[in-house]
Amino acid sequence: MKALPRIFLLGHLAFALSAAPLAHAAPSDAPLGAIERAEADKAKTLLEEAASYLRKNGTEKAFKAFSKRDGEFVKGPNYVYAIGLDGMMVAHGAAPEVLVGTNVTDLRDAAGKSFIREMLDRAAADGSGSVEYRWLNRSNNRVEAKTAFFTKVDNHVLSVGYYLPRSSEEEAQGMLDKAVAQMKKSGARAAYRKFNDPKGAFIRGDLYVFAIGIEDGKYRASGAAPHLVGKNVRDMRDAEGKPLVQEMIALATEKGSGTVDYVWRNPATNAVEPKHSLVQRVNDVVVGVGYYSKQK
Repeated sequence: MKALPRIFLLGHLAFALSAAPLAHAAPSDAPLGAIERAEADKAKTLLEEAASYLRKNGTEKAFKAFSKRDGEFVKGPNYVYAIGLDGMMVAHGAAPEVLVGTNVTDLRDAAGKSFIREMLDRAAADGSGSVEYRWLNRSNNRVEAKTAFFTKVDNHVLSVGYYLPRSSEEEAQGMLDKAVAQMKKSGARAAYRKFNDPKGAFIRGDLYVFAIGIEDGKYRASGAAPHLVGKNVRDMRDAEGKPLVQEMIALATEKGSGTVDYVWRNPATNAVEPKHSLVQRVNDVVVGVGYYSKQK
């Protein structure tokens, strides 16, 4: 049995020290948000393709294909990994040189959860399922919440995971700057149409643009819910009773721009989480983009 490489153990320890268990997370049986559902579907599809490939081509060819970084089983942040029922990693699309040939039965995530052991036990009992844990997202080099689907094929367990989209303050500010520039370039009405377009450039992951009239308190745009356009939301309150729209209007009127903190449903996760909206006054409207706090 091959011992875990020292570099991996040190990296994992750093993750464990810098990350804590999830807070404000939706329960595992809660309905998924639209964005998370789309990410989950991608992971499920890749897992089904991998299982079919393994059954058709056998272990030697399949595990080689799964461990090819630029192969068909690595799609963006999604990749396949395979573990024997004995806990031995036999294929890994993201880090084959580190993990393949290593017994990972007791591997823990950044919050100390023994997710591999849970996966193996449940696969042996039920054949398939999902497990939640915290892991390094190689696309942004951050430890984030991850959900992995798994299925047992003969004596091996295949798994594909996905990360929940969670944008940063910098990304929110970048979108707000683009939204303001769009309004100045094309005019308010044309910009609102772009902000409300579900397939447009102003809805990305858990980020979207909203615009509210300062005088009438009505939505001019709401990327997450365009059906609310025209509704008076001046008296809207968050889950804790905070009059967030009134604060946004007051802040934009008095200072021109700023940040309003509140709690709101994250459309990506369908969970109520702390949110921070960056707002800016543009003529007679408040334009804003919010981002959700990272789970701690």
